[in-house]
Amino acid sequence: MAYTIKVNGKPRTVDVEGDTPLLWVLRDVLDMKGSKFGCGMALCGACTVHIDGQATRSCVTPISAVGAASVTTIEGVGATPVGKKVQAAWTEIDVPQCGYCQAGQIMSATALLTKTPKPTDADIDAAMQGNICRCATYGRIRAAPWGSRLSGAVAFGVSRSSSMIRPSYRRWAGRRPS
Repeated sequence: MAYTIKVNGKPRTVDVEGDTPLLWVLRDVLDMKGSKFGCGMALCGACTVHIDGQATRSCVTPISAVGAASVTTIEGVGATPVGKKVQAAWTEIDVPQCGYCQAGQIMSATALLTKTPKPTDADIDAAMQGNICRCATYGRIRAAPWGSRLSGAVAFGVSRSSSMIRPSYRRWAGRRPS
């Protein structure tokens, strides 16, 4: 069946079964590889996209449920003012390690800051819950949304050399496994 969905501001028509997960439509049909498959059960956050601005796990969202809603992916989030700031903060703080989870992390952080420009700790915890980072860069991930709301991480007092950002790296740097 043919579905026309709005992705990153452009209408796209795809011919897939209605129960096809949005993630597979994005990755396999539309060749948008930014959103990742992690678990297939909406538990890890690697597949997060925005549907009408709401962070949504695309691995469990059937294409038939999208309807006329607007889908924003990691490929398009930088075109929004908040998304651009979050991506800049991610780069400034040097958040990614392997990078696999980062699209989902950025999408969740952007949805949070779009809805709540001055989030509390509880807001950040709730918005980022369920986004799993196998490399455990949570300190840097945690710092990025705070910094991005103030036009860059440096304005918030966070830099690449901040001990707040890389405590585990500092503790283990130079050590070799025994």
